[in-house]
Amino acid sequence: MVAEIRDLRVRVDGRLIVDGVSLRVPPGRVTALIGASGSGKTTTGLALLGEYPAGAEVTGEVRVEGGGRVGYVPQHPAAALNPARRVSALLMDIARAQVRHLPLRRRRLAARERVLEAMSEAQLPSAAELLRRYPHQLSGGQQQRVVLAQALLHGARVVVADEPTTGQDALTKSRIVEQLTAVRARGIAVVLLSHDLDVVRALADEVVVLRAGRVVESGPAQRLLLAPQQAWTRELLEDQTELPSCEAPATEQPVLRIRALTARHRDGSRAATVVLRTPELDLFPGQSLAVVGRSGSGKTTLARCVAGLHRDHDGEVLLDGVPLPRSLRDRGRGQLAAVQYVFQDAHAAFDEHRPVVRQVARTAVRLRGADEDTALREALTTLAGLGLPEELARRRPGRLSGGELQRAALARALLARPRVLVCDEITSGLDPVTRRGILDVLTGLVRGRDGLSLVLITHDLDTASLAHRIAVLDAGELVEQGPARRILTAPSHPFTVSLMETTARLATGTAG
Repeated sequence: MVAEIRDLRVRVDGRLIVDGVSLRVPPGRVTALIGASGSGKTTTGLALLGEYPAGAEVTGEVRVEGGGRVGYVPQHPAAALNPARRVSALLMDIARAQVRHLPLRRRRLAARERVLEAMSEAQLPSAAELLRRYPHQLSGGQQQRVVLAQALLHGARVVVADEPTTGQDALTKSRIVEQLTAVRARGIAVVLLSHDLDVVRALADEVVVLRAGRVVESGPAQRLLLAPQQAWTRELLEDQTELPSCEAPATEQPVLRIRALTARHRDGSRAATVVLRTPELDLFPGQSLAVVGRSGSGKTTLARCVAGLHRDHDGEVLLDGVPLPRSLRDRGRGQLAAVQYVFQDAHAAFDEHRPVVRQVARTAVRLRGADEDTALREALTTLAGLGLPEELARRRPGRLSGGELQRAALARALLARPRVLVCDEITSGLDPVTRRGILDVLTGLVRGRDGLSLVLITHDLDTASLAHRIAVLDAGELVEQGPARRILTAPSHPFTVSLMETTARLATGTAG
């Protein structure tokens, strides 16, 4: 065994978040930890790195053979990347430390070769261009793969991969599965913390099921995934139930129109790279539009242009026929309220030092002029309606699970009473049970609120199937759009066809 955990208990504020977990990690094998949000997966995985929540009381034993390195690929990659440093600096610092034994004149070239090799192994194309960018200029999927490249550069004997496919499309997932398979083939142990059951089926040799910090059951992946013994495991593994699809309401004038949009990223010099071209795209009142495509295709850039968070673009974004200012700073209070953005990383979107309900209520005060008492009552009512009772709402963000924080983020956006709600991969980091709950909430919101329209940025075709219409992006180009049923049953563009075929292969537990 390259690593082992024995009878681990982690207590925070008097509550056991890991309760007697034991785990053996053999070399060249993938051990998957699965479970609902808050089950203890990440705390158990981080124990291999010797890291625990602040103020935690820890008992048990954690051993890594020979004191070997443990690499970590976090669920929220932006938190692991220095926003003030380019990708080249983040990777070259690691590589330089590994070539100090070489003659001085050879070190720079050798370090760069190691960086390019790690980027290739992490499925990062266009390496020369990406090296010039800062982390905020990368998509979530690209950030994830930069962190994976860092772990590979460190030469770890164990890699803890915490939701490594979060926010990534089926084609990118397939490449990550291939890469982690190659990591395993080199004798490196992989501890996979994942809610993505397709990826678990494709990768795992052993599966450990956690609930409320305890091991529910464990065993060889093939046996456990096909014939689980415990009721909770069966619920967790249950196929996504088909949510009733919304009937499209009678179309009116679009609430949101995008015309001749061309967006760019700048690398710090005068040069700019075009990252998105969207000639024409409409969103109608009471409808939902899913924007799908691989990581780095321009989905989030499109969403940020709509929300006023990316100003470097030509063309127009019109709300009720009126052009919206490109920058958030130039939009009036009514325009800010009308278009609300819910971020992928709910943890990063909240101030850790203030109760969640106070931050939710602030939206009504700031954008609608409500007094603080009225805003607080409305916030509590909205949070309760989304499944977050007052006892949880009055906590600080660090004491809520990812799924609970996403509900709070939705509530905060809804208190603005928006016309358009932009949700950027908000279910991608959630377990199947929590994900189903959030999707229920989203479909209910579109049906139950007159005039509310939804832009759903997603890599997941099952999620996209809940929308009225789907737009497909590839390499920054809008390649196909139309009614969801037609796109999913009779796609016309080769990229959409390949995306659907790869999704079907992942669902069968094959890497591609």
